[in-house]
Amino acid sequence: MRKLLLFCFFLLTISLHSQDYFPTDSGVKTTENTLIAFTNATIYVTPEEVLKKGTLLIKDGKVVQVGKNVKIPKGAKIVNLLGKTVYPSFIDLYSDFGIKKPKSAIRRSRIAQYNASREGYYWNDHIRPDVNPIKDFSFDTKKAKELLNAGFGVVNTHMQDGIIRGNGLLIALNPNASNAYRILDAKSAQYLSFSKSALSKQAYPSSRMGAMALLRQTYNDATWHAGGNMKNTDLALEALNENKNLTQIFETGNLLDALRADKVGDEFGIQYTIVGSGDEFERISDIKSTNANFIIPINFSKAFDVSNPLLAQQISLRDMRKWNQEPSNLKVLSENGVNFALTASSLKSVKTFHTNLQKAIKYGFNKEKALASLTTIPANIIGNTAIGNLNAGSYANFIVTSGDVFDAKTTIYENWVQGAKNVVNDMTIKDITGNYMLYVNTQNYDLTITGKGSKQTATVKIGDKKVNAKFSFINEWISITLNEDSIYTRILGKVINASNVMEGTAYDTQGNETMWSASKKVKKNIKKKDSKKKKEEEAIVVLPVSYPNIGFGNYTMPKTETILIKNVTVWTSEADGILNNTDVLLKDGKIAAIGNNLKARRAIEIDGTGKHLTAGIVDEHSHIAASAINEGAQNSSAEVTIEDVVDPNDINIYRNLSGGTTSAQILHGSANPIGGRSAIIKLKWGENAANMIYDDSPKFIKFALGENVKQSRSPNGTRFPQTRMGVEQMFVDYFTRAQEYEVLKKSGKPYRKDDEMETLVEILNGERFISCHSYVQSEINMLMKVAERFNFRINTFTHILEGYKVADKMAKHGVGGSTFSDWWAYKYEVNDAIPFNASIMHNAGVTVAINSDDREMSRRLNQEAAKTMKYGGMSELEAWKTVTINPAKLLHIDNKVGSIKEGKDADVVLWSQHPMSIYAKVEKTIVDGKVLFDIAEDLKKRTAIKEEKSQLITMMLKEKMKGSKTKAPMKREDRNFHCDTLETLKN
Repeated sequence: MRKLLLFCFFLLTISLHSQDYFPTDSGVKTTENTLIAFTNATIYVTPEEVLKKGTLLIKDGKVVQVGKNVKIPKGAKIVNLLGKTVYPSFIDLYSDFGIKKPKSAIRRSRIAQYNASREGYYWNDHIRPDVNPIKDFSFDTKKAKELLNAGFGVVNTHMQDGIIRGNGLLIALNPNASNAYRILDAKSAQYLSFSKSALSKQAYPSSRMGAMALLRQTYNDATWHAGGNMKNTDLALEALNENKNLTQIFETGNLLDALRADKVGDEFGIQYTIVGSGDEFERISDIKSTNANFIIPINFSKAFDVSNPLLAQQISLRDMRKWNQEPSNLKVLSENGVNFALTASSLKSVKTFHTNLQKAIKYGFNKEKALASLTTIPANIIGNTAIGNLNAGSYANFIVTSGDVFDAKTTIYENWVQGAKNVVNDMTIKDITGNYMLYVNTQNYDLTITGKGSKQTATVKIGDKKVNAKFSFINEWISITLNEDSIYTRILGKVINASNVMEGTAYDTQGNETMWSASKKVKKNIKKKDSKKKKEEEAIVVLPVSYPNIGFGNYTMPKTETILIKNVTVWTSEADGILNNTDVLLKDGKIAAIGNNLKARRAIEIDGTGKHLTAGIVDEHSHIAASAINEGAQNSSAEVTIEDVVDPNDINIYRNLSGGTTSAQILHGSANPIGGRSAIIKLKWGENAANMIYDDSPKFIKFALGENVKQSRSPNGTRFPQTRMGVEQMFVDYFTRAQEYEVLKKSGKPYRKDDEMETLVEILNGERFISCHSYVQSEINMLMKVAERFNFRINTFTHILEGYKVADKMAKHGVGGSTFSDWWAYKYEVNDAIPFNASIMHNAGVTVAINSDDREMSRRLNQEAAKTMKYGGMSELEAWKTVTINPAKLLHIDNKVGSIKEGKDADVVLWSQHPMSIYAKVEKTIVDGKVLFDIAEDLKKRTAIKEEKSQLITMMLKEKMKGSKTKAPMKREDRNFHCDTLETLKN
């Protein structure tokens, strides 16, 4: 039905554009002849089909026929394009052309906005699929000219505002028509992003994982709405369901977000077309595995100005590499079979589009693929066969050039859109650029003419001295005025032959006439040796990509190896305790054998004499390796998960490996009583985010108590709860609702799927475990009572600095304690903390772990464990268990890690001496039988980083010396996430 309406709309617009019965009072009525034949041109019908000396016949804005033997109808206007090339006009699928960006909503109060401001729409203002920008569209003639000059004929524009942004408009860049004619599709695609709407200050979502959770819930609700189950009408969900068959275009800001968007789409059977960010080459196999179409910007970074050595030291290797590697992105995408279109959307000036594309081609991007990415591919993505090609029946959208459109020397003469000519550079103006010898009287000058068309300019020199000169080339007349120390010579003449020989008359200050001439200089033959040397100097060097693509990354991924560690002191963290002079065999990623005199064929043998081998350290409470920690805009965020925002590029993964940590629970923060779900990961440096998460990972969620959740220090906190009493009532309310939700779900009656309630039901059924941020004994006691009321138990109290006061109750409840070794007095509710806390809880029968909650402390958990020996007299075996088997038990992964036992994962650490000594160093950290940290290799990497930075600095200095624009040095600031760190999701 929609297609039929659009077809009727199209026929109507054609008729409106061409009706001949309208009265004319301005003069004699005439009918424009739109039948035009372009002959003798090289015509790219498509990137694959090229005609030499072909003819293109157009009429009424459409291609009538194209070929080598086209019979030109009588009365057709003929344009001879001998020596010229014709291409389909380009298409940009990601644009806001003609649509003003909305101004940010005025915040009239410091109090946060929690509810939606639109009535009759979705409960969240940032979901706006109902937005149709046709009412806001205004053809931007100035911007259209810029795009036309760059070769674009069609853009897909939309309102760039919100998480679900509404539909797009497919616009022909035809300044000579009305919107009724140039709007090719009034509903061309649906657009999405992870950015909030500027039109609303509604707080939720405040994080990337919140945006992902909101998308999931929106899709669930759209399904519920489509089934006729909602009591009310929701105009946003109605629009979402109406738009579901449109191309879904998702704008992302970086490679990780591209993969995150694809993850959400896959869950709901939606294949997004993803607007990339130019860094796809860093994880090309992951990009390829999305099977998505991409829209790729080509906004390449400038080289840094590294002339100041002290400032240059601040620049990260990651940012330096980006400048060097990103021009190869299109080549890498193309060679790996990723289907993509190009966009000029991220450029400050469209004028730089061709410069950047030429650079990408210089870096190996195929020209045929380049043309396809601007024509047939975007047309296929948007599902419109009438654009992006010059087949019969397609729109007469094409550009006329002097040659190869991707050659820097080529001139774009005209850009025809819907059969209407737009002159870019006058085709009738002769190209006279080049180096000439200019003869005036007895004086010889060097004349250099550059530029294109009417913008050709000239410089005049005598030897190395520049002469002040004014030049013009109009209507084939050359005019030059020379000013030599206020002695003027005026030159007037023409080009007299095909060799661009010029001659004419020159006039001195007194008006005396003389003849002048100019002839092109003959190029000297360049010696092969010099040519070879120049090629070597201009050879492009693209540095290899590492995983992750930062310092200390792996150029090749470590492989699982058979490793035999001989004669080492083994800390088993099991009943066997410490085994002296023992051999451990690691094979197929598992601990294969423990004993004496072990042998294994083809094993890598490591002499462990004088060294200590332990299980990898497990950190029960960490905030590394994540792009966000808190979704704090609601009092419950059980619908969000840290698994959505795992960041495999975090250097703290590598640093933690250097401290012996191999597994960690990445917890949601403590911004709300019911926080988000955890990610339990292995620190597999170099792997992608998905591969870091444990297979069949136990399900955990973060709860929180105390000052943070009741917003004690928040200047605009009005969200419930505001007191510790309110926190308890909120828990009771949510679990009561979860019980009611489960009853309805099991009844067989229709129910609205609620991701938040689904998570809480998992807790009630013992399928998801709670790690709760806690300090004060009264609240600790309260939450255990709430859990017992609803027949489940709390799994872990983390921080738990007053655990020593309620250790007996904790043991009875069956909850573990994951605490700091000796942190206290850093805020009011911590004043009663004591360093004996861990040992007191341990002695009461509580499973105790020492955690970090800090990216630096997590590198030194071996020393934190040692403190329990000082404060409370724990044995060294029990002390070591607080960072190995005990946290593994609390995380329900002790069947895989946490101790050295046959059959467990080969996650072990080789220490230079006693692992709890302040002098102990990690020599090797092995995860799944792969050596992910090696102290000797680490030294080599440090040297390699220094050498690579020196190489890049040399390249950047060379770039500056060539006259290229540079940018000021910039220091990358890495965020240090803690429990209370809040992400600001951009509007």
